[in-house]
Amino acid sequence: MFDLPLQIAAVLRDFKPSWFVAGGWAIDLFLEKETRPHQDIEIAVFRKDQVALHDYFDGWLLRKVVNREMVIWHRDEWLTLPIHEVHCYNETAQPPQIEILLNESNETEWLYRRNENVRRSLVEIKLESSAGVNFLCPEIVLLYKSKNLRAKDEQDFQAVVKRLDAERKEWLKDAIKVSNSEHHWLRSL
Repeated sequence: MFDLPLQIAAVLRDFKPSWFVAGGWAIDLFLEKETRPHQDIEIAVFRKDQVALHDYFDGWLLRKVVNREMVIWHRDEWLTLPIHEVHCYNETAQPPQIEILLNESNETEWLYRRNENVRRSLVEIKLESSAGVNFLCPEIVLLYKSKNLRAKDEQDFQAVVKRLDAERKEWLKDAIKVSNSEHHWLRSL
């Protein structure tokens, strides 16, 4: 059922910094069931760990996304905002492509890249599935999804909103209000 997240966990088994499955797969890992088909998988890694990331994927083709175009990410290059997306390619690996999303943090908190006033304690953002796969907490995943809604984002929200405890709902509600106080998800939170 969770073949792709398990493959990712195997690839990242020896990667020492924190990493988390993000996006729709994180929602499904939280729900412990696959709720919809997934075209890809995103992994969240902290920006501060990008040198370790580049070293870990030595031998892979690494590209950063700049203005919606893929550009080679060179080993000696430090990525700063607004660059936050990296793609790693290796035809002999399983999976052969991994999308990495660089996340902001300080010593104790995850920071929302679109507004650093929105924060979450580092100890609260990482969850682990029963199969041992790290994933990003659903409220942060939904916060990212709330900006440019697609049908799959609405589906993910509807699938998980009733399973969020009161604290997670309140955090998500407050976080969404910062960027869009008229967002229609607020009525369900």
